[in-house]
Amino acid sequence: MTREEYGIAYKKGYNLTVRFLVSRGLSYDAAQETAQAAWVKGWERLGQLRDAKMVLTWMNSIALNIHRSCMRREPFLQALPELSTPPKVNLAAIDVRRILKTCKKNDRMVLQRHYLEGYKVQEIASAHGWTETAVRIRLLRARRAVGKRFAA
Repeated sequence: MTREEYGIAYKKGYNLTVRFLVSRGLSYDAAQETAQAAWVKGWERLGQLRDAKMVLTWMNSIALNIHRSCMRREPFLQALPELSTPPKVNLAAIDVRRILKTCKKNDRMVLQRHYLEGYKVQEIASAHGWTETAVRIRLLRARRAVGKRFAA
């Protein structure tokens, strides 16, 4: 294939290569860049082209291989952007309220006093006339009950 023939093939086939890449899921801008890179790579390896009639198929194959190699180099996971403003709803309070609704009354009171209001085990025990061991056991049972409900 001569330079002139390749130039004619480029004029006819470039947009078709872009459309091919867009049909494979690339954005229009990325498809244009990839198609341009494929046609340049084809120009560099023009001696490898066996049949001049298959130039468009050859270019589309090169373009698809370029796209695949770029996809392999990109990380699969990307960091989410930071939100400029925090959410206006207190989601933690909603979760805590939902968890507390699943507990028994005494367990709910012990969990609420200890974890939400910040009372120590000794303070809860003296306020209710219980031993510290009893408060610890109630906390343990309440945590296990909540864990079972939300693990299933």
